[in-house]
This record gives sequence, structure tokens and C-alpha cells, in this order.
Amino acid sequence: MIGKHKISDYEQGCGTVGKEGHAAGRSRLMSEADRIAAIKAAAQPPAECGPEIIAAPARGGFVLQRIRHMEGMTREDFVETPDGYVRRSPIRRGDTFDAMEAAALRRKQACPLTPGQIAIGRRYHDLVELLSADGTKLSQLDGSFGSGDGGDWMDQRLAISRELDGMRRRLGTGPAIQIRRVRPSSRGGNDRKAFSQRQLVDAICLSGKSIKDVLGDFGWQQDGRNCKATIEALAAALDTMIGYGRKKTS
Repeated sequence: MIGKHKISDYEQGCGTVGKEGHAAGRSRLMSEADRIAAIKAAAQPPAECGPEIIAAPARGGFVLQRIRHMEGMTREDFVETPDGYVRRSPIRRGDTFDAMEAAALRRKQACPLTPGQIAIGRRYHDLVELLSADGTKLSQLDGSFGSGDGGDWMDQRLAISRELDGMRRRLGTGPAIQIRRVRPSSRGGNDRKAFSQRQLVDAICLSGKSIKDVLGDFGWQQDGRNCKATIEALAAALDTMIGYGRKKTS
């Protein structure tokens, strides 16, 4: 009898622990399901993009790209939504420049960067991305059927490399912010480091970091003074990449 009672108590205890474990497991599964559902909902493109653009959580943030058709209004220009038919609007990847524009809009101020500066920053990102995707080119498949586009790809790669090298050569390796012009109390702690224009442009255009992120990475205080100085440095660097202010050479 004593042995049976001990076994019964043991089994009862295991059963209690098992029920609590199953309840905790179900709770975790429900939380995970809610998290995944939220990710999918956030990645769902607006209805005006059309059914061809599917949800892709790995795509990251995106913004609508408004395209005004100058002429012609065919059926393909519209898409059916819960609110009726609306003009089709494709999407593009959202970046740091979009975040800057949105922040300026919330403050009811003008964007700190010009359209030309933003365009060259995005062009720089696209050129680096094209070169880094060299291993995924499809010309090898076409070449197996007798196509001669291998040379065309090499010509395109060389053109991209020349354009990118020109941007980086104009940019140089100079400091983004002159440390001597910033008060020691506003610079940051002992871990503060100087950063170049190239590092600033790469962080913003390639890594998608914000101005405050860049300041934090190099140990600078993330205050308004330093943010303003860094934005001005970024604007000057992008102008330099365009070719403004370039010294004439004889």
C-alpha cells in the first residue's frame, strides 16, 4: 500500500507538472503565432499596388511611389481595392532618406537634403549592390544557348566600376566633421572617434543607419548640435559625389 501511494503521488505530481508545461507551451506557441501574424501584416503591400506584388517580410520597409500618367488610362492602370478602383501605384524600398523626409514632414520643415543629393545617395547604393551581385548574373545560362552577352555584362560591369570609383575619388577620405570646431563638452566621451565622409556616406547609404546611429557608433553625443553638423557634412559629401565644388585640374 505504501508503495502504491508513493507511485500515485509521483504520478499525480508528474501530471500536474505536465499540465503546466503544456499550458506554458501553448502560450508560447500562441505568442509566436501572433508575432508572425504581425510581421506578415506589416509586410502586406497596400491594395493599390496590385496583386502582382506579394507580401515579403524580408523586403523590409517600403513606400508607395506615385506615378502620374501623362496620357492614356487603360484598364491596366487601375486596380480594384476595397474602396473601389484606384490608380495603380508601385512600391520601392524605403531607406534612411525616406525616414529623414518623414521626420521633416512631422516637424513641418523642409527636408534637410535636396532631391539631387538624395538621388546620388540612392545611385551610390544601387551601384554597390549591382557589383556585389556579380555572382548571380544570368548571362551564363544565356551563354549556354549561344548568346554572346558575356562581353556585354563585362562592359556594363566596367562602366559601373568607373562610375563608382569616380564618386569615391571625388569623395576622398577627409573628415566629415572638424573636431576642433565642436566644443569638447559636446563631442562625447573618451571613446569618441573622428569619422570620414566615406564612412558617413557608407553608413547612411549602404547600411541604412540614421544620423544618430552614426554618431553613436563613433562615440559622439547624439544631441541636436552634432546631428545638425552631421547632416550638413552628409549634404556636402553628397554634393561632392555629384561633382559640385570639384577643383579644376590642368
